[in-house]
Amino acid sequence: MTETITLRRWSDDDLPVLERSNTPEMTTFLGGPESADALQRRHARFLRLWQTGEARMFAVESSLAAEPVGSIGYWKKQWDGEDVYETGWSIATAHQGRGLAARAVAACLADAAGQGDRRFVLAFPRTDNAASNALCRSSGFTLRGEADFEYPKGHPIRSNVWAFDLTHSAKESDEALA
Repeated sequence: MTETITLRRWSDDDLPVLERSNTPEMTTFLGGPESADALQRRHARFLRLWQTGEARMFAVESSLAAEPVGSIGYWKKQWDGEDVYETGWSIATAHQGRGLAARAVAACLADAAGQGDRRFVLAFPRTDNAASNALCRSSGFTLRGEADFEYPKGHPIRSNVWAFDLTHSAKESDEALA
């Protein structure tokens, strides 16, 4: 059976998705596991930001799993004086290595392109996060350079700046339909 994924709008019932991704292995490049309170705040923020239109967060569902296998989304950001989206994702360890993240990224980018209000989606994986950097490269992002961040607050990190041109994606989609 072929495994397919779908993105479903983040819901009140999705806190366990965050809890499953809150392991030392899954948070190596994100400053380590968060407290239960921090996860509750993140969950509430995902719900609130969808309501306000500032972000679109999704649970990633697999046709071969009874529960969501991860999360993905994008949110409004200003970067170098430009209105962009930033994206981030997480696929639980047990479901990695099957191309689910790549399919989730493609679906997320298509959703962002459909919004029509930003040209670029940016991703900021740490420079030493080989898997996320490879995913950006294989998903059609262009490496713009590196930047310094604090994540979590108070912990300096060096990240790559990857950009995906949504107008290029929309043009390719239009050409494929012609």
